[in-house]
Amino acid sequence: MPDICQVNISTFDLNLLRIFDMLLREQNVSRAAERLALSQPTVSNALARLRELLDDPLLVRVGRRMQPSPKALALEGPIRSALQQIEQTLNAGECFDPRHSRQIFRISMTDFVEQWCMPGLLQRLQDSAPNLRLDISPLAPSLPVEALDRGHLDLVLGRFDEIPARFARQHWRRETLQVVMRRNHPQVSGTLDLETFLGLRHLWVHGGQTRGMVDQWLAEQGLARRIVYTTPNYLQAAHLVVTSDMCVVLPTQMARYFATLLPLQLHDVPFALEAFELELVYLAQRGQDRALGWLVQALLQEGRS
Repeated sequence: MPDICQVNISTFDLNLLRIFDMLLREQNVSRAAERLALSQPTVSNALARLRELLDDPLLVRVGRRMQPSPKALALEGPIRSALQQIEQTLNAGECFDPRHSRQIFRISMTDFVEQWCMPGLLQRLQDSAPNLRLDISPLAPSLPVEALDRGHLDLVLGRFDEIPARFARQHWRRETLQVVMRRNHPQVSGTLDLETFLGLRHLWVHGGQTRGMVDQWLAEQGLARRIVYTTPNYLQAAHLVVTSDMCVVLPTQMARYFATLLPLQLHDVPFALEAFELELVYLAQRGQDRALGWLVQALLQEGRS
């Protein structure tokens, strides 16, 4: 069998590369076939041809999943990049028509950001892009670089400390924090000071972060608060503190929203914290993708509203 360096590109069926790319994305023959609108036998036969041409198993079944081989992982990035470049070149000069597009956009964000931006965006899309589909997933504790690299995500929206150079980033909005607790809290009357704040029982919403701004500031002062409950869900937090003596630090936009619905009191954080940035992040090499560019602009417009 030929080594990969001896593959003759003039006789190589380039359609196999699309199938290879989807197999690496899905790591499942049936799902890859479904996304490619091909039959399962067609995709299975293509995988067999790729294995022979590249002299490698490429994907090995482990339980219910197919695990990529080292060679497949080495080929994945360059082949996907080449396919994207070909697509962008062929589509150069063509306009993305959101009104008739059935594109699926996969976005990762926290439930707080989803609650903040999606109602307005969906209202706009109902008229301007009625057939688009948005697939939202929870934001991981750190930037999901692998999912973005593999194309499992189109973009992410959140707060990130470090972003590799291969990703583009755009400012979405700035936000501050407030302390939220139930009305008539037995430990708090009037202004909330630092000593009282440290004496409270805290709920922490990690919101996709391994360490929050509040705890980072406290640690720098040699202080710590008493966290008794941790959750990834901002939307649940206000409902938990309204029926307990816990408090929670929430983004100001969300704190004010819940204060209109529930018997809550809001306080400024009792020490100086700068506002934090929420950013849109996506692969820089997709900068010429007109569909993704349209979505980024729609989200930026929502962030300004």
